Amino acid sequence: MLAGGQGSRLRPYTDDRPKPMVEIPGTGTPIIGHQLNWLATEGVTDAVVSCGHLAEVLEDWLASADLPLRVTTVVENEPLGRGGGLKYAAASLPDPDRPWYATNGDIWTRFSLREMAGFHHERDAAATLALARPRIPWGAVETDEFGHVLDFIEAPPSPYLINAGVYVFSADFTNLLPDRGDHERTTFPRLARERRLAGYPLPHGAYWRAIDTAKDLTEAAKELATGGPADKS
Repeated sequence: MLAGGQGSRLRPYTDDRPKPMVEIPGTGTPIIGHQLNWLATEGVTDAVVSCGHLAEVLEDWLASADLPLRVTTVVENEPLGRGGGLKYAAASLPDPDRPWYATNGDIWTRFSLREMAGFHHERDAAATLALARPRIPWGAVETDEFGHVLDFIEAPPSPYLINAGVYVFSADFTNLLPDRGDHERTTFPRLARERRLAGYPLPHGAYWRAIDTAKDLTEAAKELATGGPADKS
């Protein structure tokens, strides 16, 4: 799990803690706590967390929390980028010869990782990324060919799929990651050209939200209050 970002767009929440340690209002649990609970319910028994910015805050919480799985932390002494951070964390995997999951530390989601792993295996991919279709944060206007306004659509789904920040990687994928830099600019484009990169669309109704701004925190709390994702402990 990548948890080393500074989360500048979430200030002042991130002035004294890394982004994954920001709490979802009303839950008393930081983002990373929700993620670890989800991973555990999906059968994950071990997690490696790559820390950076204010790593000691995250490490202290992990040391004191009642966690549903085993967690190892590694600290980047200098920023390695997302690809470098993944490779650095992968060196501490308990079973490096098996496929592994990876997540960004600033998302809150619920869907079947087992089904995603099956999708990855069926396609014999080197890497598979989950794909989400978030809602556009603005209202859309529908018009006809003559420019007449037909309808107003509040926060419609995006016409494009985006990288949801959850991955399944084959064991040999680790060697394809850069020691430093962003795998989405280097490794992924190369695998796409080779047809070794798969995209798993999140199932209809699956919950997914990136926590980037204070508004995202507020919206996540509202969704939870109205029947959004619930952690199982």
